[in-house]
Amino acid sequence: MNPETIRIPVAPGIEIAADVAGPRGAPTVVLGHGGGQTRHSWDKAEQQLAASGYFAINYDLRGHGDSNWSSDGDYGVETRAHDLMAVAAMGSAPVALVGASLGGITALMAASLGLETAALVLVDIVPKMSQKGVAKIRDFMTGNPDGFASLEEAADAISAYYPERPRPKDLSGLNKNLRSGADGRFHWHWDQRMMTDTRANPQHMLDLLDRADWTDRVPTLLVRGMKSDIVDDDGVEDLRRRIPHLEIADIRGAGHMVAGDKNDEFNAAVIEFLTRVMPAR
Repeated sequence: MNPETIRIPVAPGIEIAADVAGPRGAPTVVLGHGGGQTRHSWDKAEQQLAASGYFAINYDLRGHGDSNWSSDGDYGVETRAHDLMAVAAMGSAPVALVGASLGGITALMAASLGLETAALVLVDIVPKMSQKGVAKIRDFMTGNPDGFASLEEAADAISAYYPERPRPKDLSGLNKNLRSGADGRFHWHWDQRMMTDTRANPQHMLDLLDRADWTDRVPTLLVRGMKSDIVDDDGVEDLRRRIPHLEIADIRGAGHMVAGDKNDEFNAAVIEFLTRVMPAR
């Protein structure tokens, strides 16, 4: 089942790239990746969701991958949430949102701003994040502003950031995460301006969540990497207070990038949850 790549207009001059797969008209699952990733981190999950009868929409967040960058540098959480609303409109109700890290924060904001959501899956993200882990991610994403001379240099930077993950022997997959610049060097695919946009700070979302009317009725699953440096026990309990019926799937041996670390276990947990709370017709 080969996905189809589409482009979705979300604002003047801004289009979101997305892969879609599965039967049109079926319950829709929207997949949102984490900051610094692309939709390709969800490729296998998209295929398995489509095979399970869902219409899967797997998109690149604004400023990432093949989606456009904001000409004015606007990467606010509300802006991303409205992008997600436009992406979700390409599918059919009911709609489930699956978001990792930045994609999960975007999903929380969209639901709190009124996107009708039948189910929500948060992948290693909670509103009350470990600031130590956040700082580590920020340092990585703002590092190497001049890019890399080779794929090997980029692989070295990834290994230094995430030494637990084996360094791949074939580095060609990095071409999905890098762009060749006019200077002949390899640069990360994301817009660095998102790291300095104060509108991207999601802390005010806590007030929205406290006033939201969906938190006691929308089935919500937190998939937690047990080696995560972003989600700790305090963050989990804070989310459980805000979403009383929260379910939790702990993935052992996985860090913050759960889907990449333990892909089969992650996909199984998500599909089991969705099949139970939002079955494909």
